[in-house]
Amino acid sequence: MKYIRFNDSIIDTALFLQLQDLSTVLSGIPDLEFEYNYGSFIDLIENKVTASHFWENGNKEVKEAGLKTDVLLRTIGTLHYSAIKSMKDYQDMMAETSIPKFAAQLFALLEDMRLEELVKKERPGTKSWFSVRGTYLKQYFESQLATNVTRSFALDELYCLIYLLLQSDRPDPIFPRANIRQLEELEKIKPYIHSVFEARKTDDITRICEQIIFRVNDEYQDTMNEYFIFPIAHVDKYKANSLFDELTRNDELNNDDTEDVDEEKSEFIDEKFSTWHRENKNGESNSTFLQFELEQGTKTSLMGGGAREAEDADQALASIQGSSGESQQKEYNQQETLEKKQTNVGKSGEHPFGEDNKDVVQVIKEAKVPTPAEEKRYREFVADIEPFKRKLSSTIEKTLENKKNAPRKDLLFGRLSQKLLPLVLDENPRVFYKKNQDSNELDAVFTLLIDCSASMHNKMDETKRGVALFHEVLKKLRIPHSIVGFWEDANEVREGYQPNYFHVIQSHSDSFHLNSGAKIMQLEPEEDNRDGYSIRVAAMELEKRREKNRFLLVFSDGEPAASDYDQNGIVDTHLAVSEARKKGIEVIGLFLADGTIEESEEMTMKNIYGKERLMVPSVAELPEQFTPLLKKLLLKTI
Repeated sequence: MKYIRFNDSIIDTALFLQLQDLSTVLSGIPDLEFEYNYGSFIDLIENKVTASHFWENGNKEVKEAGLKTDVLLRTIGTLHYSAIKSMKDYQDMMAETSIPKFAAQLFALLEDMRLEELVKKERPGTKSWFSVRGTYLKQYFESQLATNVTRSFALDELYCLIYLLLQSDRPDPIFPRANIRQLEELEKIKPYIHSVFEARKTDDITRICEQIIFRVNDEYQDTMNEYFIFPIAHVDKYKANSLFDELTRNDELNNDDTEDVDEEKSEFIDEKFSTWHRENKNGESNSTFLQFELEQGTKTSLMGGGAREAEDADQALASIQGSSGESQQKEYNQQETLEKKQTNVGKSGEHPFGEDNKDVVQVIKEAKVPTPAEEKRYREFVADIEPFKRKLSSTIEKTLENKKNAPRKDLLFGRLSQKLLPLVLDENPRVFYKKNQDSNELDAVFTLLIDCSASMHNKMDETKRGVALFHEVLKKLRIPHSIVGFWEDANEVREGYQPNYFHVIQSHSDSFHLNSGAKIMQLEPEEDNRDGYSIRVAAMELEKRREKNRFLLVFSDGEPAASDYDQNGIVDTHLAVSEARKKGIEVIGLFLADGTIEESEEMTMKNIYGKERLMVPSVAELPEQFTPLLKKLLLKTI
């Protein structure tokens, strides 16, 4: 089922994954999530960083450069070099002014200019991206200037003039299309605008912004458009002076109680144990070896000079504390330590089906015994697809027979061939042959996943026809296969619970049973579709199979759409497909259209399945389109 998404944009999965990796690597926060949004900001409360949808309007080069520079500005610039206290004070000032939107956007613009220079200095290889970014923004604000002049958006016009003045390659640029009033205001604030290039701290930027806002005419109404947004979300909730400091901030204990200890009855040795190396003298300090940073707990008497009773492992601990050099490799002197490390593998809290599917619950629905009406309907389907079935089965059987009878030629021993010319021409002649004793069997297994979302309502009957062809051909060729419909029940979804149904029409074990095909008629359109989760579940079942060739075919009519899955659905499904292919499972996406395949639909399937996809313009053509694909896959197994 397809949801309407922002700007009807198609997510480029490869680029999205690059941006996700860029966010975590540059920030040093492993679980920081990347997402598209209305603007670019970083949010450590919800643990995410965003890039603006604005860049979707540009060409491929502009889009990549814009999105990547958004991430760079937030994960290198804002995270390390923006002062939170100054931003809090500035927000307090914004609340008192009559033009808060203009004030927020002015700060975002000027602070990003300061941070851009810091990022380029730290990462010189990013200069080309920022160059593309600047060129595109300059063109955009030139067009916006003309629009704002026409629409009489005075403060928007002034904002565009400020940007173009900052980006101009001339000291005193001319703007012939601008209104005289805005040009006069620009002249008043021009000295403060130029001082941006001398700003070194966030304090300098906020001071410049306040001076500009103070001198802007009070008669201005706030900006109508929003070009940039404030770079930090929930800035009022942070206590440290920068976001990076916030990550390593240590709070005082929430409680102030102490443990009552009878010192006369307690056993401890009042003696200091210290180590020394030339870079860290302990002579003038009373610090202990280990320092624990606690936020909650009870104060005890084991402080500073207090030491516990010695244990067997203390000598090993002392040797570790006394070492100032970095080891060259990992060593595990204790087998118990190694075993403990191995048992902790896989306990990092990650969900086996991905973070987007952490609340999903799998629900198995078994197919019922077919009714007489379903059996009758299925026989009609079988009669319709009989020509395709017969042709496809015949092709595969003939190929197998030919492979069985075809002799192996050019051998060093065996039966003597009638072609003896190599005895004269070749130094090491191969003039023998052997007949094949046994034919190669079709060592393959298939799983067919059918999207049972509500949008399949007008396509399900023809889909069943294609599934019937799939079942009949593989049953005739004795190839195990399963047929499973999948959907998410939107009516049952609640917080922490997202039921995903798997309607098992055929399992691998009963796919050869007589008169079992009629159960295909029980497939019906239901609710939403969470494709990434369903593909992972099907791949796990195929991974257990012993067959050499394993195929997963996914019938769908569009992009995934389920609860909290609209933006990340394409990326999650792409990851699920990649994971399955790494396990040796060949995954093919089959797209079912209503008559015409739109470019956006083509791009969606390409982003998810890559080249391994089949686009069917009309479900009525499914048997004709499906036959060559099935033939290709079967011939690969011979």
